[in-house]
Amino acid sequence: MSSKEQWRRFQQYFLHDEELGFSLDVSRMKFDAESIEELESAHYEALDAMEALEGGSIANPDERRMVGHYWLRAPELAPSPQISEAIREALDNIQDFATRIHEGRLRGGRGETFTDFLLIGIGGSALGPQLLADALGSSADRLRPSFLDNTDPDGMARVLGGLAGRLDRTLVLVISKSGGTAETRNGMLAAEAAWREAGLDFGAHAVAVTSEGSKLDKHATEQRWLTSFPMWDWIGGRTSLMSAVGLLPAALQGIDVAALLAGARRMDELTRGREPFSNPAAMLALMWHWAGGGRGSRDMVVLPYKDRLVLFSKYLQQLVMESLGKERDLEGEVVNQGLAVYGNKGSTDQHAYVQQLRDGLNNFFVTFIEVLADDAGSVPPRLEVEPGVSAGDYLEGFLLGTRTALAEKDRESITITLSRLDARGLGALVALFERAVGLYAAMVKINAYHQPGVEAGKKAARQVLDLQLELANALSRNEGARTAEEWAEALGRPRDAELVFKLLERLAANGRARREGAGRPSEIRYAKLI
Repeated sequence: MSSKEQWRRFQQYFLHDEELGFSLDVSRMKFDAESIEELESAHYEALDAMEALEGGSIANPDERRMVGHYWLRAPELAPSPQISEAIREALDNIQDFATRIHEGRLRGGRGETFTDFLLIGIGGSALGPQLLADALGSSADRLRPSFLDNTDPDGMARVLGGLAGRLDRTLVLVISKSGGTAETRNGMLAAEAAWREAGLDFGAHAVAVTSEGSKLDKHATEQRWLTSFPMWDWIGGRTSLMSAVGLLPAALQGIDVAALLAGARRMDELTRGREPFSNPAAMLALMWHWAGGGRGSRDMVVLPYKDRLVLFSKYLQQLVMESLGKERDLEGEVVNQGLAVYGNKGSTDQHAYVQQLRDGLNNFFVTFIEVLADDAGSVPPRLEVEPGVSAGDYLEGFLLGTRTALAEKDRESITITLSRLDARGLGALVALFERAVGLYAAMVKINAYHQPGVEAGKKAARQVLDLQLELANALSRNEGARTAEEWAEALGRPRDAELVFKLLERLAANGRARREGAGRPSEIRYAKLI
């Protein structure tokens, strides 16, 4: 394509909103007008489905619940006055609680002012808060954030060790809708043990974010925790960032949650438009459909040229892949839909996988995220690394240069631009992808709001743990050394010899079984630890 033709195409498909300081450029995607016209019917059906969703339709038939994350930034749109009031009340309570913490009116069990918070959660209950903390935090944070987001004992020990000497000044947020999520419960138990060992009353430091009447809610009440904040059944984990899940830690950290909500609200307004190329979320959904043939046959590489957005790709992995990775469509037909997401940040990735993107397998499209203002903090924004050139100028040069280098090899890309990365801009960015996911899912006729694959994984994990308990009990009876195959036979599970072998290896590595011999898996024997 000639530079003149690219300039014409850029102007035709460039969308800008002055109020948000937001732009979207899809001109380097190689679609033609006819291809988009063929999707027109699906586009309007998707907009109708989104309107019904915002109106309170049952969007998750598995659980018979609504999906209402858009109401969080526009409570007046909620389908009942009760929901509207609950949203407003929760936001007021979050702001009041954060103010009392910041002003020292609410303190820990020993009367110390809080300086840190530890958030315990997993998936959407951690990814969103982590994104906000990293993207918008600074050395001036009112409370320093830490996170337990897995059930890895070593990882938990590292985080808790980093808080050593400050536990009496650390507030703990435990986030779980059901209160039964294993990873979160394990992290809570580890934290309770650490506080107990330090001679501290954990309840005087703890806050729950959970559903009313959940296991966690009951535990918090019984242990006299400081307070609880709501998680409603119409909010899914991956779209919970603008509920108490994300807003409470953000407010404690000192982030402008009102601006975050305002940015999301404005983006929602922009993405309700009926015309495809005046609606940024519809433009993204159409580009995803074009790039992957409506089947996700190409990956989306997300490259934000801003260190503060290094976690954005990770956040999008859950939002996009958990929403769109579905075996069956709305009619129950097997379709195996999805859209794989990966990325880190620019210009770091120019020294990693951009080589393959330009010269290797063309099985992707890139989404560049450009931030115009440097906002360099303590580093002088115009510090020249060369005469007339700043470090930020280099970053922009790498973005535009990489985009050009990819285009030279017919590699497609989208560019999203923010005038600056602040709470308002990040709120808009999150809302854009939330809406694009919903529209794309409706276009390809899948349910974006359930996750049967995740539940299947949890069920399988429980079965593995039950088998491990059986195995540990059998070992404790000291019936002599046996191979994995022999132990599987003894447990009446002859088909699970490989699984039994893996479990025995773990037990032996952690001093809970004795391992005898070496060689092939069938030759190693295991017995009770003496």
